[in-house]
Amino acid sequence: MIFNYVVYMITFPHGKIYVGKDDGGIGHSVRYFGSWSNALIERDFSKAELQDLTLRKQILFESEDKLEVRRMEGEFIRSLKSNDPGYNQTHRKPST
Repeated sequence: MIFNYVVYMITFPHGKIYVGKDDGGIGHSVRYFGSWSNALIERDFSKAELQDLTLRKQILFESEDKLEVRRMEGEFIRSLKSNDPGYNQTHRKPST
């Protein structure tokens, strides 16, 4: 294990992002890339684009405290606006 629990950001080729956390198990797994909606991703890319897709994963925050990581995930989702127009479906402002 290299990292403790983390908040990370995935950047897609067109610039949309997904912010997630890895607070399971004994720490962060380098192989874990989140639980975004496949349907949202598939709407934005052609089949050819999905056959050769490059993603960038950045660790934004690390802690030994799972609760702190969960709190920071929400803060990053809001501050980076990864829910509008990004791929996060949580932390959306209520419609007025």
